[in-house]
Amino acid sequence: MSKDNVILARRWFEEVWNQRRTDHIDEFVTDQSICHSESGPLRSKQEFKERVHDVLLSAFPDLTVTVEGTVAEGDAVVVRWSVRGTHLGDGLGFPATGKEVDFRGMSWLAFADGKVLESWDSWNQGGLMQTLCPPGPSPSREDSPGEGCRLDDMRKVGSGGTPATSSS
Repeated sequence: MSKDNVILARRWFEEVWNQRRTDHIDEFVTDQSICHSESGPLRSKQEFKERVHDVLLSAFPDLTVTVEGTVAEGDAVVVRWSVRGTHLGDGLGFPATGKEVDFRGMSWLAFADGKVLESWDSWNQGGLMQTLCPPGPSPSREDSPGEGCRLDDMRKVGSGGTPATSSS
């Protein structure tokens, strides 16, 4: 079963992220799936789509995920991945910077019956924001609507990697 789950995990990153197949999210997760992300819980497939998938793809329309390695045991697969993209959209809550970014992360996926039931994602969201945000204090949003960025902006992004919900 481990080999089948590795194939599913690789398909998740290729189809959902690289091919932008939003409809495939429903194929990989259930409404009971749980995702433990660094920026808080995701509680439904729809929340994953809105808080993670749509946000990251609108901010980085050329985003590409590379699966660098996998380790599987039983029903669990750990995926080490990297992302490259250019910040061309305002999906993170502030104007596009045009900066090229790359970052790495890991996703631990627990499968049952060909679906991800639970996942844990870890990636350096703070490092991404430091890359995108100019040095020094951010302008006040009241004084300059639409300008500047804050680390808090990233909190609306659930996880860069995997599915749908969380209860932790």
